[in-house]
Amino acid sequence: MPNSASCFTPFLQNINALSLPETFTFPFYYQPHPLTIAAATQLQQQLEPLSHLKAENAGKMFGVLVVQNKNNQLGFLSAYSGQIEGDKGSINFVPPVSNMQLNDEGYLAQSKIINDINSQINELESSAELTAINKKLDESKAMFNEQLLAQQALMQAGRLVRKKQRTEGEAELSKDNFEQLKNKLAGQSIVEKKQLQALKLNWQNKIEQLESAQTRITDNVKHLKKRRKTLSKNLQKMLFAQYQFLNAHKEVTDLNAIFAQLPEHTPPSGAGDCAAPKLLQYAYKHNLKPIAMGEFWWGAAPKSAIRQHKNYYPSCYSKCQPILGHMLKGLNVKTNPLLENPAHGKELSIIYKDNDLLVVNKPAEFLSVPGVNIDDSVYMRIKTQFPEASGPLIVHRLDMSTSGLLMIALNKRVHKALQKQFIERTIDKRYVALVDGNVSEDSGEINLPLMLDFDDKPRQMVCYTNGKPSLTTWHVLERKNNITRLQLYPKTGRTHQLRVHCAHSLGLNMPIIGDTHYGQKADRLHLHAEYLAFTHPITLKRLEFEVAPDF
Repeated sequence: MPNSASCFTPFLQNINALSLPETFTFPFYYQPHPLTIAAATQLQQQLEPLSHLKAENAGKMFGVLVVQNKNNQLGFLSAYSGQIEGDKGSINFVPPVSNMQLNDEGYLAQSKIINDINSQINELESSAELTAINKKLDESKAMFNEQLLAQQALMQAGRLVRKKQRTEGEAELSKDNFEQLKNKLAGQSIVEKKQLQALKLNWQNKIEQLESAQTRITDNVKHLKKRRKTLSKNLQKMLFAQYQFLNAHKEVTDLNAIFAQLPEHTPPSGAGDCAAPKLLQYAYKHNLKPIAMGEFWWGAAPKSAIRQHKNYYPSCYSKCQPILGHMLKGLNVKTNPLLENPAHGKELSIIYKDNDLLVVNKPAEFLSVPGVNIDDSVYMRIKTQFPEASGPLIVHRLDMSTSGLLMIALNKRVHKALQKQFIERTIDKRYVALVDGNVSEDSGEINLPLMLDFDDKPRQMVCYTNGKPSLTTWHVLERKNNITRLQLYPKTGRTHQLRVHCAHSLGLNMPIIGDTHYGQKADRLHLHAEYLAFTHPITLKRLEFEVAPDF
């Protein structure tokens, strides 16, 4: 295990002019402190010569924790999320919280058993015997079906012939001869039915024998998979128990206990191996005082999520939030800014009003509907101002950080009618945005399917397997100072659609200015819903509204 000196990195630049922060970083929403930026810059300079970590290669999240040692000297710790293959140069990264999966004999022995079971399963599922049985079974079912159809067609033809013979016999034959004919024809029918029965019985016996041979192998596979599941679950618990996390009070708890109180109960894969928990764990173990922390992306973005080289990002939601909830206890952490009401002191202007609906101009940083921690919103303001209004009120939403036109229904009938217009896509919307960079084309279309990134809520990700279709067209208005002003036309209404389509590498690859989720913080998110047109559900008149942005 590395000692304190081996991972404590002194600053190379003069930081005397940089004051200490009054509170520790709130890791889920922050602007990096100047000391954090200095530490990250120094780490990035060390990363640059490592060829396998070049910016054009697949990227990874790195983190720095500014700390103070017992001599009151400032320095920092470095970490990365997950694993890094290859040379780490002279960088003294903090170690994993647990190395059990690498060197614990009991863990390795159980892992070998599971790997052996995997080999047995693969061997059975890909065996020549099972392949031959499956092929023979498919051929037998196909042949049975073919012969069955042929026999049924033969019987159908026979019935038609016999029906004709009975009709002619009844008209031409004597009563006795007609009775003999009917008995003869009935006998033919019985013979054909017995032939059909024999055909079915013969093939059913063959198929049952093949299915029995198939089941003998597949049941063995099911048994092995069930055993593997039990062993894997026990091995996971054993591993999670070794992830012992400290906090500033020197209290210890493990992954099993941390996630036991949550709905999912079981920690997600990779929990505890992100940069932030590694950094804090090392600091606590070596009596280093945490001062400030930050995480940045290094390298090319993954195919699904949006990551910009060298950009700072908050700690992840699914893995780190529960762990850091324990690890930050005892530190004087900056107040969660998401608990502060962003709409405080802001006015909601109504630009159109009648007895049935409203159109309002929502300011930036103003919720459309009440949030988990904040009630103040367009919904609450309208409900207070129009107490007689009924129904859900909100017909569509804008992101909290997006400004612009929003329609409100004052009764259920109008709400339903306006929603129908959204579903039928007869409502016209236009947004204006500033993106970071010069868009080369004058117009275009972005079609990227989106879904929630469950590991990093509320961010969205591109997913061609499970994502919902999302289409945006765009048009350039102006290019100036490496910033492009765009008109955006969303043809669908997915969460963060315009923000992701602008920022993603398969879209414009240029985040909207001020996008804290997919770009970098600015004075505000430069995205505004400037135009809205729809048919009034009562008067049936086409209404159009346009409000220019304040940027």
